[in-house]
Amino acid sequence: MASRARLDSVDIVRGAVMVIMALDHTRGAWSGATIDIMDVHVTTVALFLTRWITHFCAPVFVFLAGTGAFLSSKPKPELSRFLVTRGLWLIFLEATWVHFGFYLNFDPTYIFAQVFWALGCSMIVLAALIHLPLRAIAAFGILMVLTHNAFDGMQGNWFWSVLHVKKRMYPMEGVTFYNMYPLVPWLGVMAAGYAFGAILRNKTLLLRIGFGMLTLFAALRAFNIYGDDRPWSVQPSLVMSILSFVNTEKYPPSLQFLLMTIGPAIIAIALFEKIKGGPLVTFGRVPLFFYLLHTPLIHGSAAVAAFIRYGDCAFLFRNPTSTGKYLLPPGYGYSLPVVYLVWACVIVVLYFACGWFAALKQRRSDWWLSYL
Repeated sequence: MASRARLDSVDIVRGAVMVIMALDHTRGAWSGATIDIMDVHVTTVALFLTRWITHFCAPVFVFLAGTGAFLSSKPKPELSRFLVTRGLWLIFLEATWVHFGFYLNFDPTYIFAQVFWALGCSMIVLAALIHLPLRAIAAFGILMVLTHNAFDGMQGNWFWSVLHVKKRMYPMEGVTFYNMYPLVPWLGVMAAGYAFGAILRNKTLLLRIGFGMLTLFAALRAFNIYGDDRPWSVQPSLVMSILSFVNTEKYPPSLQFLLMTIGPAIIAIALFEKIKGGPLVTFGRVPLFFYLLHTPLIHGSAAVAAFIRYGDCAFLFRNPTSTGKYLLPPGYGYSLPVVYLVWACVIVVLYFACGWFAALKQRRSDWWLSYL
């Protein structure tokens, strides 16, 4: 078994997806695009790619959260307790601070279940799985990822909807639970990430796995065989045909989506094996701290800009409508160059904040630091 020492290559990849994630959230808060930017019939290449590149974030983050659990030096009983408490903490943050970061309000009647929800629930399940043999954990994760699309279109009760259907639910009068991240196959992604920790130092195997995943993705996608309910099709131009080819389903993440995103991440971890330090490592070592800061920073600055421009920013302090969209004033938003400039500024601010917090974690071992 590989040594469980922390690897900078893992932190580099995790830091990279955190930075890219901030781009998606900046685009969402600052862009004035009113079209479906993933619809190849109406989008532009720049808008599509600005969104598409961020597809790597959630699967890689969940996968490497599992890897981080494997690399932990905690004994299994202690690690199991930590995974449960951290999972519950993330679910709580999803309904409170993360909600505030996106919508600039604290509304207990509207629960938007996103990546923290999936992470938290997956950690709680992993807390039980880690007591199984490593091969059993790997089999659980891989089989869940490979087979879950066989159940696409299946209808069931609320429990099945939580597991596998992106859906708005109303658990009680006046309360909306918008399940953006159905738990299957995120549970499998984290379990597979945990098992992946055992082979981290085998560069040759990592490259084989990564390129194998991309090859399987290309084969499944080319013939629209299995693993995604959004088939690609030939478009009027080669570029748009390529965009259609890589436009896979994220909610819930299809097999093809996961092959397309996690495969390159595994290749990157192998290639970055000997790189030490750098800004991305700083971000990758404090991902939760980064996340909790970046959403209020992005949306709060958008509110300030809106107030300066319109004399009003109350429309940014509301939950999305039933269609998942915001009610924005005519002409709201900024061009992509402005979005990228704001994103760059956000990253610079976060670099100094994360550098300070990473140094604090290195100096001190207070228990609460492991929850941020």
